[in-house]
Amino acid sequence: MKALVTGGGGFLGRRIVELLVSQGHDVSFLSRRRYPEVEACGATGLQVDLADAAAVREAVRGRDIVFHVAAKAEPWGPRESFVRVNVDGTKHLIDAMKAEGVTRLVYTSTPSVVSLLHDTENGAQDLPYSEAYPSPYGETKAIAEKLVLEANGPSLATVSLRPHLIIGPREDKMIPRVLDRAKSGKLPIIGDGSNTVDITYIDNAAWAHLDAAEALTDHTAACAGKAYFISNDEPVSLWKWMDEFVVANGLPPLKRRISYGLAWRVASIVEWVWTVLGIKSEPRITRMQVTGMGRTHWYDMGPAKRDFGYRIRIPLEEGTRATVQWFTEGKAEAVTTEGEVITY
Repeated sequence: MKALVTGGGGFLGRRIVELLVSQGHDVSFLSRRRYPEVEACGATGLQVDLADAAAVREAVRGRDIVFHVAAKAEPWGPRESFVRVNVDGTKHLIDAMKAEGVTRLVYTSTPSVVSLLHDTENGAQDLPYSEAYPSPYGETKAIAEKLVLEANGPSLATVSLRPHLIIGPREDKMIPRVLDRAKSGKLPIIGDGSNTVDITYIDNAAWAHLDAAEALTDHTAACAGKAYFISNDEPVSLWKWMDEFVVANGLPPLKRRISYGLAWRVASIVEWVWTVLGIKSEPRITRMQVTGMGRTHWYDMGPAKRDFGYRIRIPLEEGTRATVQWFTEGKAEAVTTEGEVITY
C-alpha cells in the first residue's frame, strides 16, 4: 500500500507513519517543516502547506490512500487561521485525491465536532453536530468532517475517526501544559471534580486508523461515509486520573478548585479582553479548556468495534504508566494485550 499521512510530524501522525512503515507499506508524509526523526523510520517527508492546492495535488499523486491527520488544534486563535488549515486544507486534499484517482481517505476528526458544552454519557455515533462551539477548532473540524463524509462515493471512499484526549510518549501540547500549570500551582479542579471522560492511548488511536483503512475497501464498506468515536473504552473520573498522574510525575496533589460557572465566566472575560486588545498569545484559560476539563464526555465504542474491528491494544493503566515514564525518564515501554513490548 502506498500511503500519504498529512501531519506526519505530529504526535498522532508520527505514530501512524511508524505503524504503517512497520507493516511494510510505502509511506510519505506532509508537514510544513522537516522531521528527520520521522524520516529515519523509513518514510519520505514532504514539506507542503495544505493551503497550496497545487503542491497538495503533487503530493497525493501515485498514492493509494491518504490519512488526513493535519489540523490546527489549538484552544485559541483567529478563526481564519483555523479555516485555512482545517477547512480549506481539507477541500484541497479532497479535490486533489479526486483529480489523481486516489480512492481512500481516512480522516482524523474530534469529539469536539459534537461540542463539549453539555455532559455526554455513552454518546451515540449519530450525535448531531453542535449548534454552538466554544472555539473555532470544533466548528472548523465539523465543517471539514462534513466535507469528508459527503465526499464518500464511487470514486472516493471516506471514513472519519474521532479519538478523544490522546495521551502517550512524545505528546507535546496538552500534557506539558498540564504539568507546567500543576507545578506552578495554577491547575484548579474545574467543577466538583466528578466528571467522567474518555482517554485514548496513542497506539490505540493510531491503530484505529489502520483498522479503518483495512476495512474501507470501497464506498459501500460498513464504515464508509461514517464517523466513529475512538477511545480506550475505559471512562475515568478525570480529576482523579489527573491527580494521580501529576503525583506520579513528582508534583503535589491538586487542591485548588473553581466552580464550572465561575471558570466559564472568567474564560469568557479573558477571551474578550484578548480579542479587544489583539493579544496574540494564548490566554491562561479558555472556554474550550473549561468545557474539556469540566464536563462529562465519553462515547460508545460499539460501532467502531463492529464496523472495522477496532480493538484496544494497550489498556489505559499500561498506557498511563508508559506516559508517566516518558515524562519522568524521557523514554518509555508499553506492553500490549498480546505481551508485545513497544519501545518509544
